[in-house]
Amino acid sequence: MSARLNKGWRLSRGVQRRHTVHRDGPAALRRRKRLAGRGWVEIQYLDFEPCLLQFPDMALRKASEGLAEAPIVRRKLSDHVLDRLKAMITSGEYGPGQTLPSERELMASYGVGRPAIREAMQALANAGLITIKHGERAKVRPLTAKAAVGQIDLVAQLMLSASPGMLQNLKEARRFFERGMVREAAVKASDVEIAELDALIVEQRAALDDAESFVAADLRFHNKIASISRNAILDAVAEAMLGWLRNDQIDSEAFAARGEAVLDAHAQIVEGLRTRDPDAAEAALSRYLDQADAVERIAVAS
Repeated sequence: MSARLNKGWRLSRGVQRRHTVHRDGPAALRRRKRLAGRGWVEIQYLDFEPCLLQFPDMALRKASEGLAEAPIVRRKLSDHVLDRLKAMITSGEYGPGQTLPSERELMASYGVGRPAIREAMQALANAGLITIKHGERAKVRPLTAKAAVGQIDLVAQLMLSASPGMLQNLKEARRFFERGMVREAAVKASDVEIAELDALIVEQRAALDDAESFVAADLRFHNKIASISRNAILDAVAEAMLGWLRNDQIDSEAFAARGEAVLDAHAQIVEGLRTRDPDAAEAALSRYLDQADAVERIAVAS
């Protein structure tokens, strides 16, 4: 059974005509939006006035209109601006070191106000994609693994300070990570890189009386081993983990007090790399990490 509605409408059974809405005017637009949110559908035939209809069965309405299951989510203007700016950067339209258009230019291009532009720019800066300096245009940062990992530095340090149990997790992760790294280095290390590690041991020995310099040289030694992997992500993660431990957890004085043992462990690690023996290099690293744990236990006990 079908019913004929006025002005050219013919609708199947189960569909009821509800309201007629004039085409123009802000009040009509608000009414359309309000009714659409309650499941009403506006349809129009040629030049006849629009008509709002509602299907009793939601499945029938979806089938008739081809509606998606997911609801439409309203987004802020700054989100749209952010998407466009990210696309400009990731597509290479603006490469590392280049400056983005000024706020005024972006406002004119996108037809939005200054707050939306500034909010989008701050989101890009927080994501590590651009740098913002007062009085200068925003500049695109190089997209590197170290820049990406560096974005979580502050969060990681706060987490370690607020949750002591996370420190043990970090140490376990470091042990697992560095054991694999040193085995990789035993296979890939060049003679030049091995010589650089030897030079770092000499530099560290010269800093035995300066705890801060001794620990800094120790970190450079282990970062150098990570770089031998030829893998930018592994290198970045290793540097970040060592930095988190260095900033908040290492007792420099206690560590330097066991300097000779540390230097001996480093020399054994390098010897494992020199002889291309992954097992020997890993065993030497494990002894070094055991010593580092012992230093912390002594520091905590005292």
